[in-house]
Parts: sequence; C-alpha cells; structure tokens
Amino acid sequence: MPSESESGRVFFARSRRAPDRDSEIRLVSAGVDIGSSTSHLAFSRLVLRRAGGRAHLVRRELLHRSDIMLTPYANPESIDTAALGQFISAQYEKASITPEMIDTGALILTGLAARTANARAIGDLFAVQTGRFVAVAAGDALETRLSAYGSGAVEASRQTGARVMNIDIGGGTSKIAICANGEIEALTAIDIGARLVQLDTDGRVSRIEPAAHDMAMNAGIKLGDASSESALQMVARAMAQCLLEACGGAAMSTQTRKLLRLPALPHSKPPDVISLSGGVSEYLHNREERQFGDLGPALATAVAEAFRGWGPMLREPDAGIRATVLGASQYTVQLSGNTIFVDPASALPLRNLPVIVPAIEWKATLNPIQLAEAITASLQRLDSPATAALSYRWQGEASHARILAFCEGVLRALTGPIILVGERDVGGLIGAHLKTMQPNTAIISIDSVSVRELDFIDIGELLLVSGGVPVVVKSLVFGTGKS
Repeated sequence: MPSESESGRVFFARSRRAPDRDSEIRLVSAGVDIGSSTSHLAFSRLVLRRAGGRAHLVRRELLHRSDIMLTPYANPESIDTAALGQFISAQYEKASITPEMIDTGALILTGLAARTANARAIGDLFAVQTGRFVAVAAGDALETRLSAYGSGAVEASRQTGARVMNIDIGGGTSKIAICANGEIEALTAIDIGARLVQLDTDGRVSRIEPAAHDMAMNAGIKLGDASSESALQMVARAMAQCLLEACGGAAMSTQTRKLLRLPALPHSKPPDVISLSGGVSEYLHNREERQFGDLGPALATAVAEAFRGWGPMLREPDAGIRATVLGASQYTVQLSGNTIFVDPASALPLRNLPVIVPAIEWKATLNPIQLAEAITASLQRLDSPATAALSYRWQGEASHARILAFCEGVLRALTGPIILVGERDVGGLIGAHLKTMQPNTAIISIDSVSVRELDFIDIGELLLVSGGVPVVVKSLVFGTGKS
C-alpha cells in the first residue's frame, strides 16, 4: 500500500489516490547558487495542495535570505571548497535550520564557477551531504532558462502578452532569453560579465579573462597596472555595446560574434519589454552600492546608456542577483503504473536524472529520423549529459508499427541506459520492444508519471507489492516576490 516519503506523499498513478491526514503538504526548501562572482542561498517553505492526484505548489514563504559572499577560489582554476562549506554552514546556523530539516533543494553552479576544475565534485559533495539536493553544474542554455524563469520574465510574458527579453548579467557571462506567452522563444549567451576584469585591494589589475583581453588591451589595461576609472569605463562601454548587439539592438560585429557562447538570436522584431537580472542588475536597480573589485558598477552604467535609445521599456525583475536560486526546488513523489518495463532490475535506483521533453509530432505514421532529431535537439538545448530521462506524451494508437517507429527513433538518438517516462499506459510495450531491438542495453520504461523540462527525477527500486517504482520529481520552483 502507499507509504509516506520523507518529502511528500507517494501517489498511486492509476488510482490517483493518496491516503493522508492533512489537506496541505509543507516542505522546507533550500537553494544554493555558486556563481562566478558571488555565492548565496535562501531557505523557503513550500506549501503544496493535492488536486487530481498530484501535489501542486500554492505558496512559497521565504524563511531566510543569506548573506552574499564573493565566491572563494583556492586558485584560478578551483573553488575553495573549505571556505564555501564554512560559509554555507554559517548561513544554516543564522537561519536556525539544520540539514536534517531540509526536505528538498537545489545547488546550482553557474558562469565561470561551473567551468572550474572541481565544479562537478562540489555539486556531488553537497548533494551527498544534504541528501535531498539536486546538484546542477548549469551549462549556458540551462542557466539562461533558469534566470528567465527566476527573474519573472517568463511569467510576465504570460500575464501581459508582451514579448519580454530577460538579460541576466553575471560575473562571467550574460544570458539572454526572449519570452512570449509564458514560454522561452529563443535564447543565447555571451562572454560579457563584471568579473572578466578584476582588481586587487590596491586597485591594480589582478586578472583579465581571455574574453576581455582585446577590450582591456584597447583601453590600455595590463595585468599588475594601477587601473584608471576612465580605462575601466572604456572596457565597460565596449562590453555593453557587444551585449546590445547580441540582443539585436544593433548590427552584430565580428568581436561580438566571437564572444557568443550559443547561436545568435534569430532575427525578429525588438521585444516589448526588457528585464535585467543578475548581479550587475543590483546596481541598475539601486540595490547595491558596494564595490567588489570588478566592473560591476561601470558595466551597469554602460548598459543603461547603451540600451536607453533602443526602444523597449524596462521592467524591474522579480529577482535580481537571486534569480536562479529563489524558490530552489520542489519535490513531488509519484508511483509509476503497473505496465512498466525494467531490465535489468539492478539498473535501479537512479538519481538526479535530467528530464528532456522532445517536441514530437504524433502523426499517424511516425518518422524515426525526425523523432531522433527532436530528441537530440532536446539534449542539446538543456546541456544534458548522455544519460537523461526522455519524457513523452503518447498520442494516437499504440499500434505495433507506431511503437516500432518510436523505438527506432529513440535508439537512433540515445545510448544506454535508456530511460523513458510516459504519461499513458504504454511503458511496458515500448520497453519490451526496445529490449528486443537492443538486448544488451539497460531499459527502464515507466508510465503514468507526469514530468516536464527542467525537472530532475529519482527512480527507486521495484516495489514487489505494486509492481511499480517510486519516482521523485524535483521541479525548479521560482517565486514571484521581489528579492
């Protein structure tokens, strides 16, 4: 029979019933953001209510907002894990919260921090220590999506019908997303950020990142030299111009094209609204006055000047520097249906699998090549590793020919283990077909589970009583309150 989990309730997907004593589920959530410039965390209480057999977020209460520290580096290539751990422990103590009290959470490494030599190790370390955390070394595309949701730009586009461009300016990169009707229409990222040029306590240039080398050289800035305000402003203006070009506000130069980390935005009409988030936005919105030995204030001024004549109106974001972390993550627990396929059983449990949702056209005759292309595009869009859970929403007949074509498309795009998550009761049939076609590959095909992109899932071991598997769905939750 269903049992309670540590972070919610276990649901039988078929019966859509969950025995429980309370009308609401309350979880304590933590979010940790380790970025190029700064690191910080927030604790929230998530209030969920059951409806239609699923737990839905109805309210998020901010319990504690941490101090913000400069991300500590042991050397230019590695984050100082000891210093970072001490900071996070101190914030738990300030909030009067212990790791054991946390039901769910997300640790996100972004920008230059995600590219350090020990980034993945840091994520794994904190995931193990906290037990219930999703640890993500966010790539450019995923980080862009997170900041667009966290800033409130996606929701603003849904509520107002306006095309909203969110520009998240951090320490190492800037992320640009065009949002329309509650969806991200297009995105890109560029090597523009406040900490591409860094100063020591004496005001001398201590570091110049490769992306800023030419701009610093043109301004006469060299390592070890005392920096002048006018030279730093010159670099900031050059960066702001590149950012404007990447957003479509001016013709794109060769220099800007070289700095792009993702394909350029498609040519389209200007957005109606611009939302600026990230650390640099704190200066733009008069939330920060301190100096951190970088281009932050100068870049904020330069961006405001560069974008002033473009046309779109400026929207203050729901969250600035905390755009990717406020709300952290939400756990919901479901139980797969009975028509599942798992072989070998030893392949389970699996933890922290990113979910992809390819845009599949469910025509009468499925095309395996087009299916494979859609799956590959989803993997590339979310910077997902080779092992990901493919979510599909089967439509139409589950005929032998259509299932065979679907399986062929999956095998063209994915290597083992193959993990499929469906909503309809066809998981067993699809899994059996895949195993016949690829007998030496681990196949996990479950159904009656609802997930979406940006989710991460855990799949537990087979339950002998029900024949199903418990599935923990970890969905990024973004608040709507001001940071």
